[in-house]
Amino acid sequence: MILKGKVAIITGGSRGIGREIALELAKEGADISFNYLKNSEQAKILVKEINSLGRKALAEQVDISDFAKVKEFVEKTKNTFGRLDILINNAGIIIDKALMMMEEQDWRKVIDTDLNGAFNITRSCIVTFLKQKSGQIVNISSVSGITGQARQTNYSASKAGIIGFTKALAKEVAEYNIRVNAVAPGYIQTDMLNTLKEEQKDHLKKFIPLGRFGKPADVARVVLFLLSDAAQYITGQVITVDGGMAMR
Repeated sequence: MILKGKVAIITGGSRGIGREIALELAKEGADISFNYLKNSEQAKILVKEINSLGRKALAEQVDISDFAKVKEFVEKTKNTFGRLDILINNAGIIIDKALMMMEEQDWRKVIDTDLNGAFNITRSCIVTFLKQKSGQIVNISSVSGITGQARQTNYSASKAGIIGFTKALAKEVAEYNIRVNAVAPGYIQTDMLNTLKEEQKDHLKKFIPLGRFGKPADVARVVLFLLSDAAQYITGQVITVDGGMAMR
């Protein structure tokens, strides 16, 4: 197991891509701490699944945009497990609207969760990583942050910000043996995608060279690779998991 004895924090870990990452890391030996916003039942189910893999799990209901609460969450994680090695910034929301129809709160809520949330928890973890001169961070961005997406100015801006954040922090902490990378998924089969009608899905697939949607496991496996020794000379990079969308 390539992560045996490690402790990972995953934001937005109770469902979708975050859930799959949590299970993938647990299978490889990591104990998992994750936050969720609303669905306590899904969080409890994930804790049981992680425990069934022989690993420990901590689930906390925390709004990632609340700096003080996030700091408490990180401290509780360290107190519970006795260490901290990995941070996965996955939490995110979407409020898609044309800019002319977008309210200020629509903009702020997405930025506060998707971008400021990543700052909040990374700021709370980075001191620990610097002191121990080790640590790994993987930020979940999006192809929307690379190519832009109509009706997603807020989301695209937040995910582009994550890419800049990744590159700047990677340069800042490299001398402390801390690696920082990002993964940019395209259309992945999650609850959000499942709300679309079949004709909408067929239309979206036309923009994907591989002609199909990705699975959460496709993203989780790339995250695991970036955390492994096989990627020990990789930092400041953005890996797209999008079936070829971003190259068009």
